[in-house]
Amino acid sequence: MNIDMIRAAADRIKGHARRTPILTSPFLDDIAGRRVFLKAECLQHTGSFKFRGGWSAVSSLTDNALKTGVIAFSSGNHAQGVALAAREHGAPAVIVMPADAPTVKIENTRALGAEVVLYDRATEDRDEIGARLSAERGLTLIKPFDEPQVIAGQGTTGLEIAEDMNALGVTNADVMVCCGGGGLTSGIALALAADAPGLRVRPAEPEEFDDVTRSLASGKIERNTRLDGSLCDAIITPQPGDLTFPIMQAHCGPGIVVSEDECMRAVALAFERLRIVVEPGGAAALAAALFHPDAFTGDAVIAVATGGNVDAAVFAQALETLK
Repeated sequence: MNIDMIRAAADRIKGHARRTPILTSPFLDDIAGRRVFLKAECLQHTGSFKFRGGWSAVSSLTDNALKTGVIAFSSGNHAQGVALAAREHGAPAVIVMPADAPTVKIENTRALGAEVVLYDRATEDRDEIGARLSAERGLTLIKPFDEPQVIAGQGTTGLEIAEDMNALGVTNADVMVCCGGGGLTSGIALALAADAPGLRVRPAEPEEFDDVTRSLASGKIERNTRLDGSLCDAIITPQPGDLTFPIMQAHCGPGIVVSEDECMRAVALAFERLRIVVEPGGAAALAAALFHPDAFTGDAVIAVATGGNVDAAVFAQALETLK
């Protein structure tokens, strides 16, 4: 993995992915006690940054591989990103999804033309299922985070952050990224190390699913004991990736662990003050920026709102926190 791969992915994605905005609110600044800049990847195609990695990976395949088709496993956002990218390239897609994924994510993935295979994430191994189906059908497996072309695609988010923050005169700040397996976190970290070295990436994770934070602290890959049961489903993974962890270890600052309640409050505040819809897992970075002020030293923090695919009932529950 290197910056050249990210720049090449940016060339392929240009005209296909949205350049998402940086949003601000004085009300959020007051809560955080510093300036808060929010990179709204929840406004990306399919409602999350995952379209970037999906397009990067699919667009790099040979014509024969596209004809045979692709397979991916995901709780929903990677699923939709790969499904849309595959459809745009005329390639069949099979997506392995946990049965407890939000209904909207499962339905949207099917609506994008993908075949959805459901599994129990507490008792079944998605890697085994994906590898078996890939071998049986000759499909190209596109992993959700531990895949160079996926990391490269996610890293295009970092190129945009570097350009936008330079234009705003912000050259020193922490960049909070909602972190599951580390594809987005490591991609942004590589991009910023090259183009904006004063912007330091830090992962944000939910309580009990803080494998990256613990891994960065211990210097070795740590695994979560729990594998399900969180509203932050978008960023729940067993452990950091073999490719992503060394990148994060080299370029990231310490992680911040947020509670589920903080994520729900961040969802509500993002809607109230910025008028955007963010899912709980996609709001972890904003939750860290707003509710953990002592974790930062500068006068500005950048948070990436990674996804907005939230079920209506969960969103309504989040809005109740404003009362």
